[in-house]
Amino acid sequence: MTDLVFPAPAPTTLPVAGSTAVFPVGRVYCIGRNYRWRQDEHVAPVEMPAWFMKPANAVVPAYGLLPYPPSTSDFCHEIELVVAIGRGGRDIDPAHVEQDHIWGYAAGLDLTRRDLQAQAKHAGGPWEAAKAFDHSAPCTSIAPAAACGHPKQGAVWLSVNGIERQRADVSDLLWPIPELVAMLSRSVTLAPGDLIYTGTPAGVGPLQPGDVVSGGVAGIGEFSMTVDSARA
Repeated sequence: MTDLVFPAPAPTTLPVAGSTAVFPVGRVYCIGRNYRWRQDEHVAPVEMPAWFMKPANAVVPAYGLLPYPPSTSDFCHEIELVVAIGRGGRDIDPAHVEQDHIWGYAAGLDLTRRDLQAQAKHAGGPWEAAKAFDHSAPCTSIAPAAACGHPKQGAVWLSVNGIERQRADVSDLLWPIPELVAMLSRSVTLAPGDLIYTGTPAGVGPLQPGDVVSGGVAGIGEFSMTVDSARA
């Protein structure tokens, strides 16, 4: 047996809705622009959206206090439908994604240090500083697809202090879930435990210490968190 130079960190897990089981989180993929953000956007996209990653330990259960991150003055929310992969694969046929590869779904937040993202865009640099910080991917319990089905419609929404900021429908996704999963599998071999944040609707905005941010995906999960006045 190989001796570890220090104890291995505990795996990141999320609760499974209606069960005592937990879902072990592998990699976290985040899809870029995947909703129309303006009402005058009528042309269907030709190219698949960009994607980026967050570390698994950025995923935290979506309840309680949400630390305000350091190194930013523009901490923004992005509500998303999250796909949980149960069976991996490469070059997956979109027709086989739902029945063969998706284990469940959740509602999640892709939290962003928007000012750092703007700097990265301007410099043509990577987004890790803007996206991959601690506590940047809160997520609800995983709803098994065997119980909730594979959503084709349903509200995706987010409110701050009781005032709605984001609302769309799962049916508004520019690229549907089977196509997104298939796209990723053409670039990387997906594995059980991978999470895919599928993109956010219009209305992203800043959070301040003391704000109560709540949201969810109809039929999948809801959450409420309070932005902590103490920075992470």
